[in-house]
Amino acid sequence: QIKDSATLTRDVLEQHFSDLKGTLKKLLDERLTSLLQEVDVIEQESIKPLDECQKLIEHGVSTADDLLREGESAVDGDVGQQNEKLCNFTKKALHIQLDSLPEVPSLVDVPCLSAQLDDCLLTILKNQIFRHGTVASRPPVQLEEFVEKPGGILVRWCKVDDDFTPQDYRLQYRKSTASHFEDVYVGSEPEFMVLHIDPNVDYQFRVCARGDGRQEWSPWSVPQIGRTTLVPHEWTTGLEGYSLSSRRNIALRNDSQSCGVLYSKAPTYFCGQTLTFRQTVGQPDRRDSLGVCVEQRNGDDSLQRDKAVCISTNGAVFVNGKEMTNQLPAVTSGSTVTFDMEVVQLGPCSNEGGNFKLRVTISSNNREVVFDWVLDQCCGSLYFGCSFSYPGWKVLVF
Repeated sequence: QIKDSATLTRDVLEQHFSDLKGTLKKLLDERLTSLLQEVDVIEQESIKPLDECQKLIEHGVSTADDLLREGESAVDGDVGQQNEKLCNFTKKALHIQLDSLPEVPSLVDVPCLSAQLDDCLLTILKNQIFRHGTVASRPPVQLEEFVEKPGGILVRWCKVDDDFTPQDYRLQYRKSTASHFEDVYVGSEPEFMVLHIDPNVDYQFRVCARGDGRQEWSPWSVPQIGRTTLVPHEWTTGLEGYSLSSRRNIALRNDSQSCGVLYSKAPTYFCGQTLTFRQTVGQPDRRDSLGVCVEQRNGDDSLQRDKAVCISTNGAVFVNGKEMTNQLPAVTSGSTVTFDMEVVQLGPCSNEGGNFKLRVTISSNNREVVFDWVLDQCCGSLYFGCSFSYPGWKVLVF
């Protein structure tokens, strides 16, 4: 583990600083190009009037040279032609303004370009670079426990650095065949139920944390493998009064007038596990029910019957159709209702049946009731179900 993590850390550092060097070179090249373009623009705009002034002066000098040569020719010519040439020379000289010059900008108005480069940038960069990056011998949080759930894994982690005060945690996972991790949870809780997990498939998990008041995340924990062997809970399809999600773990009571009990696709709840319902509430009714039963039975409009235990949306608890004295708080939107069962066998259990007792714990809104549920047959696994009289109820099961 030490060698593998050291090798991985070296690779990460080398890649990171290689990327930084490439990015810095690109930024410096872009800044250089921008400054050179500024020099070009100033040079072109400033030299244009000077070029025009130079052309005018050169034109005047050229004209004066031509006139001078013409005057010399008139003086040196024959006597017969002298008067005519001198006359033409005089006329031409009167029309040319040899004493006029174009306006030349004063020296203070002529730009003189220079580059202003502040060496403090190197000092700033040097200080930032020397503080950039750290190497941690171990992450401040580590994965602690994986709990199998039907179609999911409950992941727990813990802080291992006493000097570290976490503000948020970040959990990632990936299939063992995937190349990249993806975020599955960011929050302050030290555990999270990861759903939509394929059974009997290895998943890798890792967690990191963000210190109190900090923006950057800590190093990742050592990746660990988790899996579940339990098939996901699913509602059965085809009941007119309910619409299901694509994974069939969410049931929505629709506007249909048809009523009845929506059961699970199969008896996937086993004793020793925790069955959880999370719901969005609609209009309640005393016949509403959430619970488990020995068998599916058509024709009932509620689980408030024999061979079933359930809770009504008003908090009443029913065992084999009889209401208990103890009552739980009414079901609220976003709250969870959980069922936990363990076997307490009274008599011999055979294929012909026998006395069979389950100790049931139902929890809702931080309160719970515990009771014994006596059956006349062995039950290794149970169905779950729900019934609602009015639309708007939505139930996630896991």
